[in-house]
Amino acid sequence: MSDEAIRIGVIGGSGLYNMEGLRVIEEVQIQTPFGPTSDAIIIGEMETEAGPRKVAFLPRHGRGHRHNPTQIPVRANIWALKKLGVFWLTSVSAVGSLKREIEPCHFVVPDQVIDRTRSRVNTFFDDIAVHCGFSYPFHNDLRAILLSAARDEGLSVHDGGTYVCMEGPLFSTIAESNMHRSWGASIIGMTALPEAKLAREAEMCYACLALATDYDVWTEDDHVDVAQIIANLMANAANAQRVIKRVVGAVPLGQEAQCEAYSALKNAIITSPDMIPASTRRDLAILLDKYLPPA
Repeated sequence: MSDEAIRIGVIGGSGLYNMEGLRVIEEVQIQTPFGPTSDAIIIGEMETEAGPRKVAFLPRHGRGHRHNPTQIPVRANIWALKKLGVFWLTSVSAVGSLKREIEPCHFVVPDQVIDRTRSRVNTFFDDIAVHCGFSYPFHNDLRAILLSAARDEGLSVHDGGTYVCMEGPLFSTIAESNMHRSWGASIIGMTALPEAKLAREAEMCYACLALATDYDVWTEDDHVDVAQIIANLMANAANAQRVIKRVVGAVPLGQEAQCEAYSALKNAIITSPDMIPASTRRDLAILLDKYLPPA
């Protein structure tokens, strides 16, 4: 594996298990303190309007869709991408719509999230106190690039909205769906968290491209048609690929330090350095060493 930092990462969700137009250079299995990643990370090069750019691609559920939402090894995934040097991280996710105007096959670039998960580890820092700001879970710098890319492709895309992240793997009840709508939420899915939280702790510029597949269960259709969801995913996969290609060419490489995500851990590490366990210093060196004195 090359020592060259790969600044652009893509996490593919349901229906996006590979990237067309990506010339594969290698597939890497990275050993992490949190076990194996969802799958091998594909490192490739993509031709864009800005020239050839390196990309690290990881299918969130694994090829063959092996991991259900609760069992996705998110800490391993984010740690491994950080190890490769990823800063600009785009997540592609399938979601249900909670608003009539967000029709199936529309795209959404959410700006907020509500956490309704309950069985997931949502921090890298189990044994020390680290408190990052999370007011804006999806970073506006990357959100703007995603929106522009989708519009340039002529797609129906919605700017902003709240993503309700539920535990799953079952879909919502009708009562839950109506409750989420009463909160003013726009979409519902199962994978934005803890991914967004861990990306923040890893000081990545992270945003989500959400693909609406259905109307959840709040409409007159009182059940989720899984076959139709899959059909909509497949129909929109090519559109998502084109958006991602534009995003890869548009991210401002070399300007990472100018983005506020670059210093998300600054002043966030509360535990005294001399009280941080040696094992934590070792396992999380790629996150902590930037801010701590030599051990």
